[in-house]
Amino acid sequence: MMPNPTAAILIIGDEILTGRTREGNAHFLAGKLVEHGITCREIRVVPDDNDVIVAAVRELSASHDHLFTSGGIGPTHDDITADAVAEAMGATLDVREDARLILAEHYAARGVEFTAARLRMARIPEGAELIDNPVSGAPGFSLTNVHVMAGVPNIFQAMVEGLLPKLTGGAPLISRNWQVMVAEASVADELREIAGRFPDLSIGSYPFVQEGQYGTNLVTRGTDPEQVEAGWQALKAAFPEGK
Repeated sequence: MMPNPTAAILIIGDEILTGRTREGNAHFLAGKLVEHGITCREIRVVPDDNDVIVAAVRELSASHDHLFTSGGIGPTHDDITADAVAEAMGATLDVREDARLILAEHYAARGVEFTAARLRMARIPEGAELIDNPVSGAPGFSLTNVHVMAGVPNIFQAMVEGLLPKLTGGAPLISRNWQVMVAEASVADELREIAGRFPDLSIGSYPFVQEGQYGTNLVTRGTDPEQVEAGWQALKAAFPEGK
């Protein structure tokens, strides 16, 4: 079985790093990637700094099959993601007619002035494919394996839903959970032994506290349904008091 394509997520914005905005786009996309059979290997958050974004885009796009970015493609002076991605990938950037027409029609239909600031959102790197934005018109874009999307959550989510079906994924990741009401340290030895018996699975433990009592969620993950079931049965056999 061929390994699934890999991905990194790059979240761009000072407002995330200062705590002003709660980040949810990476959480949303990571879950969608699991369903689509693309393995997310890294999530990174960077400020609105051109050099930092350029370096991150170069590194992450070179080391993953896909890089998804969120944030920094709006109309204001600190929306520099398109410029930085173009620089990182060696592409020229200018107002592109197809993007300009999309925005012109969007604003005309709503009786809103198409200002110079809004025209900034039509600046697209040469050679990029547009990512549809059914919410506010301003498109994202894919340049080679870098997929640039908005930071506003409902716009980001709409872009993701339109983009992912166009990307080749692998086998979806399947997971099963077994909950035991004991502390994580108490299950470590058995879990290590089970993980050794199922090298193709990812087996993890996630502690929690419920009504003052320590518990642990034991999770088996993989792309082969029979292997996942076998691993889960092994967890049940090792910890019969779980549920």
